[in-house]
Order: sequence, then structure tokens, then C-alpha cells
Amino acid sequence: MDGGEGEAKGGVGSRRVSEDALERLAGRRWRIALALTGAMLATYFGFVLLVAYDKPLLATLLAPGLSLGILLGAVVILVAWGLTGIYVSWANRHYDAELARLRKSTRPAEGGGDQ
Repeated sequence: MDGGEGEAKGGVGSRRVSEDALERLAGRRWRIALALTGAMLATYFGFVLLVAYDKPLLATLLAPGLSLGILLGAVVILVAWGLTGIYVSWANRHYDAELARLRKSTRPAEGGGDQ
């Protein structure tokens, strides 16, 4: 009964469920984005604070031509790539799939054809 009949009559109940699901999905995306942003900010500002307050530590040579500062600078870049990869992976596996499911469940029965 909740298939085509509900949507032909307006589907107010199913639209509300879809809106709630969309809000939950947006909330999850926001939390993921905040967590990853926080991790990037901590990494970046941790490095900047080391540069500002402990230059002798960063000047420590690990190998000829390679200081701890150079290594940590590269690590900051790798962390940025890694966090981006985590977000893309999450978005591809969870966000996009759930968004497609929500779009499919709210399409009119006639198959609008405008997308």
C-alpha cells in the first residue's frame, strides 16, 4: 500500500521519513567533516607550533640532508592526503549510496525524466 498509492496521493508520510533520513545523513556528513577537519588542524598547527617554539628539535638531523623538520613537513602533506582519502572513501561507500537510495525513494511514480 505504501508503494505507488501513497505517492499518487501526495505521500506526505513518506516524504517526512525521507526528510528525516536526509537530515540524519547530512548530520553524519557534518560530523565526519568536522572530525577530519579537526585532525587536519591539529596536525598543521602542531607542526606550526613546533616551528615557532622548538626550532632546535626540528633542526635535528636524521640522515645527511634530512632533518626532522623536513620529515614532519612531508608528514603533514601525507596526513592531508590520507584524510582526503578517508573522506572520499566514506563518501563513495556510504554517503553517495544512501543519497541515491533517498532520491530513488522520493521520485514520483511517473518517472519524471528530468534527471
